[in-house]
Amino acid sequence: MSDDGDGPVIPRAIPNLAVELDQQSDTSDDTNPSDNDEDIPEDTGEAVPGDERRFKLFVQHYPDQRAGAPLNVPANSDNEDDTSSDNPCEPFSGWMNWDFAWWAKTESVSARAVTNLLKMPNVTHRKLGLSYSNAAELNTFIDKTLPSPHPQFKRQEFKVDGHTYEFYYRDPLECIRTLWGDRELTPHLVFLPERHYEDADHTIRVYHTAKWWWTTQKAVDKDSPGGTIIPILISTDKTTLTTFGGKAAYPMYMTIGNLPKEIRRKPLRHAQVLLGYLPATSLDHITCAASRRRTVANLFHACLGLIMEVLKEAGCDGVNLQSGDRVWRRCHPILATFVGDYPEQLLVACVKKGECPSCEIPWDEVGDGIADYGFRDLEEILDALETITQGPTAYNVACEEAGIKPVQHPFWEQLPYSHIYRSITPDILHQLYQGFIKHLIQWLRDAYGDAQLNARCQALPPNHNIRLFLNGITHLQRVTGREHSQITSILLGLIINLPLPQQHSPRRLVRAVRAILDFTYLAQYPVHTHATLEALDDALAHFHANKDIFVDLGVRTHFRIPKIHVVQHYSTFIQLYGTTDNYNTEYTERLHIDLAKDAYRSTNFKDELPQMTRWLVRREKMTHHKATIEWRLAGQPIPTISSHPAVGVSYEHFIKMAKSPSRKSVPLTTLIDTYGATNFEHALACFLVSRKQPTLPWNHVVRRARQVDLSNYAYDIFHFIKFTITDLYHLPKHERIIDSIHVKPARRDQYGHIIPARFDVALIDRGNNLNGIHRYRAGRVRAIFTLPNDLLSEYLGGIEEVPSHFAYVELYTPFSASTEDDHCLYKIKPEMRNGSPVSRVVPVDNICRSVHLFPKFGSVVDANWSPSTVLDLANTFFMNSFSDRDMYYTLSL
Repeated sequence: MSDDGDGPVIPRAIPNLAVELDQQSDTSDDTNPSDNDEDIPEDTGEAVPGDERRFKLFVQHYPDQRAGAPLNVPANSDNEDDTSSDNPCEPFSGWMNWDFAWWAKTESVSARAVTNLLKMPNVTHRKLGLSYSNAAELNTFIDKTLPSPHPQFKRQEFKVDGHTYEFYYRDPLECIRTLWGDRELTPHLVFLPERHYEDADHTIRVYHTAKWWWTTQKAVDKDSPGGTIIPILISTDKTTLTTFGGKAAYPMYMTIGNLPKEIRRKPLRHAQVLLGYLPATSLDHITCAASRRRTVANLFHACLGLIMEVLKEAGCDGVNLQSGDRVWRRCHPILATFVGDYPEQLLVACVKKGECPSCEIPWDEVGDGIADYGFRDLEEILDALETITQGPTAYNVACEEAGIKPVQHPFWEQLPYSHIYRSITPDILHQLYQGFIKHLIQWLRDAYGDAQLNARCQALPPNHNIRLFLNGITHLQRVTGREHSQITSILLGLIINLPLPQQHSPRRLVRAVRAILDFTYLAQYPVHTHATLEALDDALAHFHANKDIFVDLGVRTHFRIPKIHVVQHYSTFIQLYGTTDNYNTEYTERLHIDLAKDAYRSTNFKDELPQMTRWLVRREKMTHHKATIEWRLAGQPIPTISSHPAVGVSYEHFIKMAKSPSRKSVPLTTLIDTYGATNFEHALACFLVSRKQPTLPWNHVVRRARQVDLSNYAYDIFHFIKFTITDLYHLPKHERIIDSIHVKPARRDQYGHIIPARFDVALIDRGNNLNGIHRYRAGRVRAIFTLPNDLLSEYLGGIEEVPSHFAYVELYTPFSASTEDDHCLYKIKPEMRNGSPVSRVVPVDNICRSVHLFPKFGSVVDANWSPSTVLDLANTFFMNSFSDRDMYYTLSL
């Protein structure tokens, strides 16, 4: 880099991603990225046994060994957290001092409540051994003695048309320094880009890693070899602080792409930093709408420009940073993505409402499914921005010709190695759930009417992953993204076989809905390949091929909706920046609770921003000190960089059974009468005979089972099967329940009201070598039980590895070779033989997950059907592919 004395020269040359994005196969560009690629070491990942959802990875490492390498700088042994004191809580005088302070600052306890507690005669600070007597003294102690993990907030005033607006922000470079040096995050840092493939020939790319980092690394190495890129992810989203009164905050968050997405999206890992609170004003005092919009945009970019100023030089020349393992590297913090809702995207892109923030598609083609328009020409736009010195008229004309609004000095104008129109990433929450899906639900309401949709909602069976809308979906107000997500899991089942008015065929409508749902679920895959990206594009193409049914029904006259257009770019952005769970605003919505709403509730609601920032800094200090205490107790170890877990569409899950049964010693008659296990004795006898003699033909098993008498035995009964996953990165509370199966007879609650019985449907592994859904069989679980010891010894004595828990299930018909037309769901029926359900006893270990079924409603919903009766009364069902993402993938294999 040259320096002319006026600051760093900002490279306007943007990393060239066009070649990579145009490749239909990675064989050309990915396998030969440079002349040195013959020496690239390859690592072969191991597939997890028995889990077909894992990918067997072939890793291609970045070829230039200078990139990301440590600097020859002595490690700094001086650490403010090091202590040789016997008191790990220092500067707190002891555990009581610390424990009380932690409780007071993290349990949403008001300062008045803390002070009043310490004023009680029997709970004084002296009796507790505290060094502070009220909340004010505790706050003073924290402010003066505890180190802050992040820089202090700065205050800046902006005067607009005679009004003054406050702006609080932090130095992003110092925030990066603290994230980079965090001992808890250091083991998970990634210093160089990688390319992952499914095959040794490097032809099938796995897109949980992205192309942007590799290409940007090459661009940085060309100018200054040996650097380590720190991808910066910025997100903003205005949020309301009060239910009434319209009080709002405009937080801005930052994280780094060197951390895995599983770490970044966990609030407990503190990998997201609050950079500041932007002015949340709409400038309503400016009466001219056009002038107001322009001033809002200028204020927005002035604030972000002030924040991002330090990244210009750091991104060009690099800055030496020490990670938590005390290793120094020359790091280049470079803006990678901007995450925000459509209004924020327009502000950042400096384009008008209704336009695409990334491409220059004409307004009359928005929503047509045309994807030939590339990204906006940044070079042309930067040339237009340079004309600001020629006067307002020339500047306005130049900006209009470049397709942007005449904003004064956008914050990204001089950011190195950044292309802002490639950095505005997709947003699952607002674009799909609060955009596409929201529109779709309204179209279906207009097409079918509310009564029909609500009646079907009220007759769906329960499931762990399904929310039952017992009052229907049309009465909801202020529907959240989470509720829209819950509606998508049942939406297709509400319209199957539902006739349209005016004798229109529902086929195109069902296909269009299926296509949108396919796109929504595919877009959220945590791992993508060329095949899944093609499926993503195909789903969108199917929607556009069938969407005219809404025009024919009079529901729509056009589809010029920007949120419908931007999904055209999802495939490109996934190749650029990885899967969409890397940059979803759903994660920042969760941060609003901790970093905006809770902070606001801690204030006296007057001049709240200074109080909010002080409260946040204290919380950060306490959290940092808690981690320091744990580190001291562990012996002050130096963290080491850990290997990264294998990736997969879903993680391995485990069955978790209760330690004690729900009911003990249940006789056979109760199982038949209360649980509906009508064929329990014969099914169990068949299981015992086949287990004892596994090679015996089934007709001989049935014959011998008739001679087995089990009527005098009693069984311990369980009412739940739970499925858990363990977090790959060992997060706190790492065991999480992701699914469950309920097997409970009818009972009365404390008021004497009858709670209906619930016997869920499960997916049972048949033990064959098939893939996908044909490996399984659906069955309704009627009882979960253990065998008494005397029965075990009599019938299964001497057999190794006898299962501990068993399930009595009533089977559904096997899955057909293909799905039904249009809605593409598998149809099943209860399997009957001689008027009785076909039943089996299977080990609980063979049960893979729960299953949700759509009943075949017909044109009118049966009045007797309800969530508790529909599985008994209906005789035809469709497998719900959309109950959750894991089920969708299972049915798509």
